[in-house]
Amino acid sequence: MSGSGAGEGEALPSVAGPAVTLLIADDDEVTRSGLGMLLAAQPGITVLGEAADGVEAVDRARSLRPDVVLMDVRMPRRNGIEATRQLLADVADPPKIVVITTFENDDYVTAALSAGASGFILKRFPVRRIAEAVRVVAAGEAVLFPATLGRMVAARPLGSAEALPQAALTGREEEVLRLMATGLSNPEIAESLTVSLETIKTHVGNVLTKLGAQNRTHAVVIAYESGLVVPRFAG
Repeated sequence: MSGSGAGEGEALPSVAGPAVTLLIADDDEVTRSGLGMLLAAQPGITVLGEAADGVEAVDRARSLRPDVVLMDVRMPRRNGIEATRQLLADVADPPKIVVITTFENDDYVTAALSAGASGFILKRFPVRRIAEAVRVVAAGEAVLFPATLGRMVAARPLGSAEALPQAALTGREEEVLRLMATGLSNPEIAESLTVSLETIKTHVGNVLTKLGAQNRTHAVVIAYESGLVVPRFAG
């Protein structure tokens, strides 16, 4: 698994591969339908359906088996945080979750990332960038905007500050985690540390296991919350 280190003004990495199936969950019908039509017109994406709230998102994900759920966080009946948590806990081979939000300082986004979402994207982004985020996550990578994530975590820590000290990471594992938090991919970390890609994959796997992190993005959230990585607000 590698991470996207794109800043908000930068392009996401291009990811080629088989067609990605998508479920869109948003309580606003205009947003939901508009995104559905626009994303269905993008190369390599098939929109399987829509959901108007978190309960419907879970039910439809179970029946439609999409590769990715584009999940709004503020929805009635069950919010996107709880829907994400339930999907990842209860569904065999669960879909990847991309949180989509209007506000980059949305407290719910950080909670959804801690619940296991693979990344987040802003609704104001062009549809081609949203589509690329869907493809990136479907390919097993993470959609990570370090500067924005750092601001969100710093604004409202979620109580994982003790996770890092208890994890007993080695010095090299901490170094890898710091580089993950800057948005570097596994090949980029391997190049930076002058070691093999397989070695980095092993370190990343150990970091996720020791932190009890759902995925790479969750590990980065923990790194910020623990103080291992200090947000750089000018970035």
